[in-house]
Amino acid sequence: MDMQLKQQFTERWSSYFPGAELPVVFYYTDEPEKVERAVPRGRQCLICDLAQVRCGASRAFDVDAVGCAGGKRYLGFVQELRPGFNYFLSCGIPGEMEGERYKKTPALVEEIMNRMPAFQAPGRYIVFKRWDAMDETDEPAAVVFFSPPDVLSGLFTLAGYDELDAQAVIAPFGSGCASIVYHPHLELASPQPRAVLGMFDVSARPCVPANVLTFAVPWPKFARMVENMDESFLITGSWAAVRRRIM
Repeated sequence: MDMQLKQQFTERWSSYFPGAELPVVFYYTDEPEKVERAVPRGRQCLICDLAQVRCGASRAFDVDAVGCAGGKRYLGFVQELRPGFNYFLSCGIPGEMEGERYKKTPALVEEIMNRMPAFQAPGRYIVFKRWDAMDETDEPAAVVFFSPPDVLSGLFTLAGYDELDAQAVIAPFGSGCASIVYHPHLELASPQPRAVLGMFDVSARPCVPANVLTFAVPWPKFARMVENMDESFLITGSWAAVRRRIM
């Protein structure tokens, strides 16, 4: 971790987004030294587990500490889907399984899953830390903001500041954990990684406040965003009006 970059972002975030919640970072490792291992909590959603991290408590999750089968897959710990997943995500099976009805048919779910690239976790643990808890030994893969609309407007605009492509931010269908880990990690392989707007997962919504979505940024893109802050729209009167509301 570049400690100078850490300090730069901390100062600029405080200046341009005063009072806004600090982001969370994640990375994979085989040995999460000095980080408390998360303990299994039944079938609790990972997004709920991250509430403690957002308050400053770093946690390392292995496959056993992730309670949701979908979470295990979207964090790259397993590749298989639960039996009947195509029915679970769609119409269910009368008398056997209630469907979430997020997609119209089991066939549609099956095709969607076939098109999703495989993702293998590059370490036994995924570590989540709040920004201020990072040290020089950490190597973040992405930075995840849990933010209300005014903050999101700034992050969205900053993400596109140095991009020709109008799709510098994407909002792919997926679970809450897919939007903060799976999709941002896949973007790391791109020469122009995109930010990921998320937390549209209805099942995970109760784990965050009503006015909060996520904005996950692959590390290389995040570093550019920090570099651009002091010359961007953030220094204009237009942003000053929004900044006052954030305060």
